[in-house]
Amino acid sequence: MKILQTLSRLYINDLNSALEFYEELLGSPAAMRFEIPQIGLELAQIENILLIAGSDEALKPFRSTQATFLVDSLDEFRAYLEEKGAEIIRGPNKVPTGRNMTVKHPDGTVIEYVEHSKK
Repeated sequence: MKILQTLSRLYINDLNSALEFYEELLGSPAAMRFEIPQIGLELAQIENILLIAGSDEALKPFRSTQATFLVDSLDEFRAYLEEKGAEIIRGPNKVPTGRNMTVKHPDGTVIEYVEHSKK
């Protein structure tokens, strides 16, 4: 059970205009870009930044989530977190990159956990 990477989340309205700025700022191209049309979001990862784009209404349910933890085993983290008193808010769900869940930690912090599919 290991956190592989922590991503800072930036909520924006237009991915196309922000993408070029952050790629230049961070000196790196987007490693990943995908859409989740059923909830009206488009995402891109550049280094340790996760850009989450959509209308204010589409972003509203996700704004309280403060970071994304990429993990090696979503199931192990779920069992551990529930044992420690955390509340699973959403998921686990299938997402374009694998599976995710959103968790409210005992201190009130909300974190998304993501396990990428094996390629």
